[in-house]
Amino acid sequence: MTDQHNDDGSPSEQPRNLDDSRRSFLKTASLGGAAALAGTIAAPYIAQAQEELQPRQVPLPGRPELPGKANHWYVPASDKTVHWGYFSKKLKPVVEIASGDYVTLECLTHQAGDDPERMIKGDPGAESVYHWTKDQKNVNRRGAGPMDAPNGAGGGEGVHILTGPIMVRGAQPGDILEVRILDMYPRPCANPEHKGHAFGTNLAANWGYQYHDLIEDPKPREVVTIYEVDANGGRDWARPIYNYRWGPFTDPNGITHKIYNYPGLVVDPKEYHPKHGILKNVRVPIRPHFGTLGLAPKEADMVSSIPPNYTGGNVDDWRIGKGATLYYPVSVEGALLSAGDTHAAQGDSELCGTAIESSWTGLFQIILHKQNDIVDGSMLSHVSWPLLETRDEWVVHGFSYPNYLTDLGPDAQHEIYNKSSVDRAMRDAFRKMREFLMHTQRLSEDEAISLISVAVDFGVTQVVDGNWGVHASLKKRIFAGDNT
Repeated sequence: MTDQHNDDGSPSEQPRNLDDSRRSFLKTASLGGAAALAGTIAAPYIAQAQEELQPRQVPLPGRPELPGKANHWYVPASDKTVHWGYFSKKLKPVVEIASGDYVTLECLTHQAGDDPERMIKGDPGAESVYHWTKDQKNVNRRGAGPMDAPNGAGGGEGVHILTGPIMVRGAQPGDILEVRILDMYPRPCANPEHKGHAFGTNLAANWGYQYHDLIEDPKPREVVTIYEVDANGGRDWARPIYNYRWGPFTDPNGITHKIYNYPGLVVDPKEYHPKHGILKNVRVPIRPHFGTLGLAPKEADMVSSIPPNYTGGNVDDWRIGKGATLYYPVSVEGALLSAGDTHAAQGDSELCGTAIESSWTGLFQIILHKQNDIVDGSMLSHVSWPLLETRDEWVVHGFSYPNYLTDLGPDAQHEIYNKSSVDRAMRDAFRKMREFLMHTQRLSEDEAISLISVAVDFGVTQVVDGNWGVHASLKKRIFAGDNT
């Protein structure tokens, strides 16, 4: 897939102001009802999308409250609608939408090659993305690195398959993009042998926190564990099926990979002596979410999808799922939203390097807040980093380097892997939460610090994405009453 360039979009404004009072801090519409309904709306389009792989407008029935001028776009995952391993302000949008529009995005896991029989075979979209022979590689660039990298085009400097980008008409730097996740549903296996199921893979990887701290031989090692999910939504847990020790592997271009250092390697698990009967009597509760969701940054033409940044990206927070709303600062014209790296489940830290990496489809509503319409002192007036809202909480995300692309100089995309720490991420999360409370609630610094210490929960989001993350969660109910 060749690099593309932006189309210009004519300006269109559909802002929604957020009141600056304390009471408005709590008055955010719950998405529960809309999200519950959305599952009955979007799901039927999967089969159609696998037959027709072009983005298109489709009806969104069953929504009497849908504004008359809002549109619904369906973007299937194919080799023509994804970019692999990077964000770029130079990419041509797959669709252009207006504020208030709905978008359904199919997202493919970048690790489907760990079990192609379960996660690629018979699926036209996945097959088009993963197609790679010695004569043809449909999506050639995989990562933001050089095209002549020794391990493959793009160097694997970025690994995620991202659907998009979506251009938002009228979006300009300084605006805020609100992204509502109305629903998610798993991509069913297209192989008739596994009808009714969906699958995911967890890789204990060479970039994982555990890799050089193992106690059993052989050391080090990379291990793939395959999980099964009910594609029909009948159960809310994943079942471990089998595991195997990965590698080495020689790709269709004759490059031998001793470690898992390039995305999209399609292997035959049988060659690695899979072990069945693992994790007996274990059920992993699923909490589907988008590991990577965000906007194109302005600082470089091509940016690895691995380290998260101020425009979002690979935040890897399991809370970014159905019912959540994200607020992102717009960095480039059109915003250029992309989504991928969907997970069936993940724990805080994502310790071994990955979650249950699986393919899901999401239904979003996109709302643009123009800079000039954002009231000073309101919730959005100081948002310069990804802010997460759930039904019950506000969540800010701290990173080792809040904007590593400028913080670390011209070689930032490599230096970030040598400089991250949980301590720095914790410091950033504290500073962002302090700022959030002082501006949205008009607290003094002393008041904010006391409240943070007694009421805000901090957690390690991830320690595997180069720019490590710590999140801070604030319950909305804290501001629900008065003291009289």
